[in-house]
Amino acid sequence: MPVNIIVLFKQIIDIDLLKADPSTGSPLVQNLPLRLETLSKNAIEEAVRIKEKKGGKVYGLCFGTEKASSALKEAYAMGVDEGLIITGYERNDPTRTAKVLAEKIKTIPHDIVMMGNQSAESYTGLLAGKIAKILGEPLLSNAIKVDVEEGKARVVMATESENLTAEAATPLVISVTQEINEPRLPPVMQILQAGKKPINMEATSISGSSEVQVISNLAPKSERKKLVFEDPEKGIPEVSKAIREAIK
Repeated sequence: MPVNIIVLFKQIIDIDLLKADPSTGSPLVQNLPLRLETLSKNAIEEAVRIKEKKGGKVYGLCFGTEKASSALKEAYAMGVDEGLIITGYERNDPTRTAKVLAEKIKTIPHDIVMMGNQSAESYTGLLAGKIAKILGEPLLSNAIKVDVEEGKARVVMATESENLTAEAATPLVISVTQEINEPRLPPVMQILQAGKKPINMEATSISGSSEVQVISNLAPKSERKKLVFEDPEKGIPEVSKAIREAIK
């Protein structure tokens, strides 16, 4: 039986290149390159693997601007069949994000909604649960393994103390961890075909104030001496001394 999956993905700034203004501590985000979030790649990869086994369709959905077209093309290259970029909303408010996404998801026939278990920007881990509640669908979270059978999914979920196995009937929401798979590099032909697929966009507008307020995003002040020892034998005693003083 074919399985239709909606996979939610996100384009973020390349946080590996993120630096802070040394005088103010403010993050320097201007001119940083954008990339497809790592956990989004895991979600896309898992959705595509299920499609390869069971048949069906993978529909990609994300927030963004016209710049997100590169992320959608990458998702196409990885195996997403059709996709949509929702424009007009770029804030990190899980409640409002979930509302917009869930309303769109309701219009798309699906068996599974799949996404990363958290965002690399905020790490709230709230979005999957909020979407599941609005849709009225069960949630299987922190998945490290997913098996889909007729009309249901069985998931191994990672917890702090042990791994648990649970199952639920479709339609349902699944959030995945980075340990679930290793995203494959797309073949050249898929990359070329992805460039020919349409970049669909749909505008949305959200009024009213957000429930989330950013209190501070400043980097902590660094007290490092920034000493460089070319000779390790001379540097090790100094490092050891600094560690002993820090843990007193």
